[in-house]
Amino acid sequence: MHTKELVFGLVLLMQACGPLFAQTPAPDSPGLLRRLAEKTREVKSKVQNLGGPVLGFFGAYYEDHIQPVTDSYVEWASNLKSSAWEKLQTTIHNYMSL
Repeated sequence: MHTKELVFGLVLLMQACGPLFAQTPAPDSPGLLRRLAEKTREVKSKVQNLGGPVLGFFGAYYEDHIQPVTDSYVEWASNLKSSAWEKLQTTIHNYMSL
């Protein structure tokens, strides 16, 4: 009984992923991480060309107004991820020991 469901699920998965594979870039084109690294370098060079005084102002504004607010959210998200991961590991461990 499970074999029919498995085959049916695989067929559905293949139909859903087929268009995604057709949209992937050619193997000789740069990968996603390489393109992202290139864009990051471009943005970094543009920001560095703006000059020190402008960046100093934005850096001070970030440290005074934005960082105190975002740090609590980053810590909350990190704790939530850790808690969910621990629950998942515990569930898997309990399931495997049955």
